Amino acid sequence: MKKSMLKYEEIVDFNKVLKSYRVIMKNTKHKGKLVKYHLFLSSHLISVYQELQKGCYRHGKYHIFLIKDPKYRIIMSENLKDKIVNQIVSEYILKPALEPRLIDSNTATRKGKGNQYAFDLCRKYLGKLKREEREIYILKFDIKKYFYNIDHEILIKKLERVFVDSALLFLLKDIIHSSNYSYVNQEIDSVIGKELKKDISLYHQRELEKIPRYQYGKGLAIGNVTSQILAIYYLNGLDHYIKEQLECKYYIRYMDDGIVFDYDKERLKKIRRLIEKYLEQEKLVLNEKTNIYKASYGFTFIGYRFFIKNGKLIIRIGNKVKIRMRRKIKNLNVYDKEKLIRVKASYYGYLKRASTGFLQFFWDINLRK
Repeated sequence: MKKSMLKYEEIVDFNKVLKSYRVIMKNTKHKGKLVKYHLFLSSHLISVYQELQKGCYRHGKYHIFLIKDPKYRIIMSENLKDKIVNQIVSEYILKPALEPRLIDSNTATRKGKGNQYAFDLCRKYLGKLKREEREIYILKFDIKKYFYNIDHEILIKKLERVFVDSALLFLLKDIIHSSNYSYVNQEIDSVIGKELKKDISLYHQRELEKIPRYQYGKGLAIGNVTSQILAIYYLNGLDHYIKEQLECKYYIRYMDDGIVFDYDKERLKKIRRLIEKYLEQEKLVLNEKTNIYKASYGFTFIGYRFFIKNGKLIIRIGNKVKIRMRRKIKNLNVYDKEKLIRVKASYYGYLKRASTGFLQFFWDINLRK
């Protein structure tokens, strides 16, 4: 595929700054930030535009905090200026150039795809394969600490094969390297230390202790819109390798989780070894969750448990997903009843994809206080 001939000056446009701010305004949960920003909105937006125009924009510091949904996760929140620039970079640089290079089976966080599309593909593939009335095997692979281990140098080389404009590449590098500063790990240590002082279970203490730190030259900031796009693109080469060179017709990847379907277990063992070897050049490794499963025993993917029984495909909701839903419903019932209505509607759509038992479970969480 041809390189992108996009020029830096083409994305430096005040209307793009304004449009990006409006997107951020809709998606920002912390409305207090928006109120303060809005008081001097024109001045702030002109400042963003001028920094981009002069080529002196540099990514600012992150606000780092913990969320528990249900597992502990670190989130790196940007200030509004950086969010606006990230939105511009995502919408006008990355998506137009990278999306056409992605295969259909790369499903996470893409327009028209996402969880629903991954689910539909999985159901479609299993539906086709079960017609043969043979045992179906599934290689399910998971990449260890994916976001934290994406190598900056490798990622930048991939982007240099797409973009030719040096100013565009400089902006992308600035965002990618924004996790390199020493304060990032210091603040992660600080928020984890504060949480460990609370009266929490031993399980949650161990969970907190497992949260990784950023190594210099590795990892994308968790929470950035650009990080999502760069993460799905980082393994684009692996996707093409699996589909085109290994000739795996039935393959799906959802960010760092991938599945390959086949009738031949030995072939899947060989494919696993080849994937591991390919990932070495990306400086990534598979984690201990990677395994080969029988469809008759079942496997979990994107929160659902799929298995084939008596020639029928059965889909159920994973227990971890049920626990997370119950916790969220309980919390929102106390703290945000308006959001609770939207979340219940979303859960209903998610649950009704399951073959059995979804109505009873939805009724159960709907009544919980």
